Amino acid sequence: MYESAAELLDLEDLLARSRASSTSHLREIIDDRRALSAPDVVSVLDGMKVVALATVTARGAPRISAVDGHFLHGAWTWSTSGSSAKAHDLDARPSVSVAHVDNEVLAVFSHGVAERLAPSAPGWDETLAHWTAHYGSSPLGWGPDIRIFRLAPTWMVGYAADRAQLRARRGEA
Repeated sequence: MYESAAELLDLEDLLARSRASSTSHLREIIDDRRALSAPDVVSVLDGMKVVALATVTARGAPRISAVDGHFLHGAWTWSTSGSSAKAHDLDARPSVSVAHVDNEVLAVFSHGVAERLAPSAPGWDETLAHWTAHYGSSPLGWGPDIRIFRLAPTWMVGYAADRAQLRARRGEA
């Protein structure tokens, strides 16, 4: 877990605002028994998670692909090759949606803006170190133009089919 106390509070606020502004349909599915708290989210998203990343083409057509997602400091990070279609879409239209769904057990859905990270960006060194430790090599060595992105989330909800059971598996009451 990389989140500071302040980041957990910000994430909790985002989760609450997102649920409150959602449709009654979503609030009926992700009710108080099934909604994940900020500590729940950072706990279940520890390590690498396969994330569905939705972008939009120049013609307005939706595109979805899977990326390795790492949840750091309350936000998703992922990488891609600069020659990929998603990299071109992200550069031109950075509004994205991401989802991590683990069968019927849990799901975290987010919308926001993809920010391309640069060595001068806050958190760059920590993000690169996390990725390098996870994979055993720096992602920057995976090709000639590897790009790392971070989602600046504007909306996020977390769902657990059985939140109590999920928390019990983690040793929480």
